[in-house]
Amino acid sequence: MNNIHKIYNNNIGISFKWTHVESNLTQVIFRDTGFHLSEDELECFLQKIEDAKKQKRCPSCKLGENCKSILLQTPSNKVSMAVSQVELGQIEDLLKGTLFQLRLNDYISDVCRN
Repeated sequence: MNNIHKIYNNNIGISFKWTHVESNLTQVIFRDTGFHLSEDELECFLQKIEDAKKQKRCPSCKLGENCKSILLQTPSNKVSMAVSQVELGQIEDLLKGTLFQLRLNDYISDVCRN
């Protein structure tokens, strides 16, 4: 773990930046899938989560909130994921926590420079 700077983590995943790589991209990993995302792409992903929340679930499904019937689009037009309502909430928390931490770090860096 010495090669990364952890930004945020929760039950479903982690976000971080590589310590020895100059990049504006953040690595976000959940459900064995990794994404390299810019801040704009993180925002886009959050909007796609909002869109996914509007999908109707099967009313007779016995799995309830754990049914992986929600199709979550990603910032990549070629990648979609089937997730449950529980996972959708966890992914949303991961992305919101990541954005909050990135912006807080930027703010603190700006304040400390002045």
